[in-house]
Amino acid sequence: MGYAGTAPAQDVNAAAGQRALEVLVEGLRRLEYRGYDSAGIAVVAADGIAMRKKSGKLAELLDELSRNPVPDSVTGIGHTRWATHGGPTDVNAHPHIVDGGRLAVIHNGIIENYSPLKARLLERGHTFLSETDTEVAATLLGDIYRGLGDGEGSGSGGRLALAMQQLAQQLEGAFTLVATHADQPGVVVAARRNSPLVVGLGDGENFLGSDVSGFIDYTRRAVELGQNQVVTITADAVEITDFLGGPAEGREYLVDWDAAAAKKDGFASFMEKEINDQPDAVAQTLLGRNDGNGNLTLDELRVDPEVLKTINKIIVLACGTSAYAGQVAKYAIEHWCRIPTEVELSHEFRYRDPIVDEKTLIVSISQSGETMDTLMAVRYAREQGAKTVSICNTNGSTIPRESDAVLYTHAGPEIAVASTKAFLAQITATYLLGLYLAQLRGNLFQGQIKDILAELAKTPAKIATVIANAGQIKDLAHSMAETRTVLFLGRHVGYPVAMEGALKLKELAYIHAEGFAAGELKHGPIALIEEGQAVIVVVPSPRGRDSLHAKVVSNIQEVRARGAKTIVIAEEGDESVREFAEHVFYIPETSTLLAPLLATVPLQIFALELATAKGYDVDQPRNLAKSVTVE
Repeated sequence: MGYAGTAPAQDVNAAAGQRALEVLVEGLRRLEYRGYDSAGIAVVAADGIAMRKKSGKLAELLDELSRNPVPDSVTGIGHTRWATHGGPTDVNAHPHIVDGGRLAVIHNGIIENYSPLKARLLERGHTFLSETDTEVAATLLGDIYRGLGDGEGSGSGGRLALAMQQLAQQLEGAFTLVATHADQPGVVVAARRNSPLVVGLGDGENFLGSDVSGFIDYTRRAVELGQNQVVTITADAVEITDFLGGPAEGREYLVDWDAAAAKKDGFASFMEKEINDQPDAVAQTLLGRNDGNGNLTLDELRVDPEVLKTINKIIVLACGTSAYAGQVAKYAIEHWCRIPTEVELSHEFRYRDPIVDEKTLIVSISQSGETMDTLMAVRYAREQGAKTVSICNTNGSTIPRESDAVLYTHAGPEIAVASTKAFLAQITATYLLGLYLAQLRGNLFQGQIKDILAELAKTPAKIATVIANAGQIKDLAHSMAETRTVLFLGRHVGYPVAMEGALKLKELAYIHAEGFAAGELKHGPIALIEEGQAVIVVVPSPRGRDSLHAKVVSNIQEVRARGAKTIVIAEEGDESVREFAEHVFYIPETSTLLAPLLATVPLQIFALELATAKGYDVDQPRNLAKSVTVE
């Protein structure tokens, strides 16, 4: 790619001397967590485009490349796919090659008006090999390109950049499109709308990627692109325009982690590594957030404090694991700030005519910052006049850029699809936000905030203790490899922890798992209990909310009396649960609101080990992708 590399979301396009293939393969290896239904590459060779693609994981493509190598090249594009339009087959894999084999295109997202565009192209005599919306866009791009004169188009992108601008104006939906043409070797052009794309700035080489991890081996200098922009990269230049061809700019930043952070470091899986990263992830999220006198200083939170003082409602928007982090946050924020707090699934929020105004604070939570459901919900909220704060782990991503303020979690790259360290970092960040609001509004005394921050600062060491003492939960998981269903129970902040524990088991072990509020047990779920049914119970501390502790112990007795096999997560020193549980796993003493940062960890380890015992790939669970960039 003319000393260029590019990658939209699951895609990479690279070039560096004669090493285009090397850069592409390594980039796809790092980005495979974003989708692994199929993979493909295309490089610009002397006689046109050389393309290889295969369904399945990246290993299938590598086998194909070993059997059928491609020529040396300095320009190329590559893609790993999470299937949307069309199943995960060889023919539906990207890249798609059109224009007589001279134009290669990869795509991330969904083109919503692909059907009428395809009908129009069929009328013109075009035929299609795949079921994808991408091939429609590629074919239309080829039509536009051929319709332009040789001298049309300005800058290093020339005719291809002009064609991409005109194509983007005709497309509806969310997309990042990346293209390279044999007529313009050394040039890669991409267009972005509502889908991730970032530029990597190298020395005599440039890159594009859906995520900086795609090119982190080669550079840590990156440029974030705005909405509705087209970028052209060559070995020596990066040019950005809007869809109409007008000049545009991106923001350059330095990636604050290196390639080593995205490696397994001797662990059997990325997920195992990331569970072990959690003490550091929480510590990094806390780092530099206060002045040592109990005063929080959230420098990234650039919203007028006077505006925040007038907030009368908070809505947390998130999906999946992030939504459970929001559920935990609700308890803390309402307790500390006395502000009504709702937690909404992003994909439901804007379709139910929610009540949002200028005194509503929207808190969006997304590890990637590219979750399409959450992005669209944030945009809707801003249109209604609400202030928006993003909690995110990925610098330069879309949701933080489109929010009024951001709190970065600083957890480092999370590669495993099932989230672990991002979850704990998100909870930590929401606690910081809640304490900051309480400080502004005077809900807590300075000494109280200082005490909570001091206890938070001790949490990383306690998490490390939980991980170090996990041998019992690992052994239990392996002994339960044939289990087909597990129920999880919790009260108060233990309820979202129970739901997160169930989600991890579904994601990794592919078995039925449900998380319930323990108080709901007698209202229906107890009918599920039968002899041998595994039930994992998150027990609250006996020191704080005695009534809840006693109630949850009663729940344990109720299910055990009906034949359940009870597994308990309890606080150190709580001996009262032993007589009612087959297995007890103890976590260090901590306050009620901080307990999820500890109680979640054994559930993560349990899911990891049970799935491993069943022989499953814990980093790449079936049918899932790390970042859901389509609605």
